[in-house]
Amino acid sequence: MKLVQEHRSLLYKVCRIYCFTETDRQDLFQEMVIQLWKSYPGFRGESKFSTWLYRIALNTAISDLRKQRRRPSTTSTDEIPPSLPEMTWPGEEEQQLQQLYAAINRLSDVEKALVMLYLEDRSYEEMEEIMGINQNNLRVKMNRIREKLRKMTKEATYGIG
Repeated sequence: MKLVQEHRSLLYKVCRIYCFTETDRQDLFQEMVIQLWKSYPGFRGESKFSTWLYRIALNTAISDLRKQRRRPSTTSTDEIPPSLPEMTWPGEEEQQLQQLYAAINRLSDVEKALVMLYLEDRSYEEMEEIMGINQNNLRVKMNRIREKLRKMTKEATYGIG
């Protein structure tokens, strides 16, 4: 599907937000493509394709995450490194980015989706269409999320908490 190929970066971003390992990201990406393929006949063109794609991708990611939470957690020996990697000191910018992603991962599923859409420069109108939350509530939620992220990254930086 050409349209999916053109918008694959959106799908990758959803995978990055909701999955921790590369294997999980690949699995989620495949599941999203399957759901998009199944849902495409129902796409009426009433919204932009990217808006529709986000809706399907986020719903797939959130439902997949809920399924995973119901399954018992297991760790394969392949996932355990044979030895600890050498310590590297990332640049300050990289460290801040890692702190931000760590903070985003602590948010609820809906909050993660809103942050991702916000970082994609989606308008509140598009967010409303994708998430089904009215614009006034979106603005309130975004303000609360920003404050929550500010506190979490401050805690990580200064060891507060």
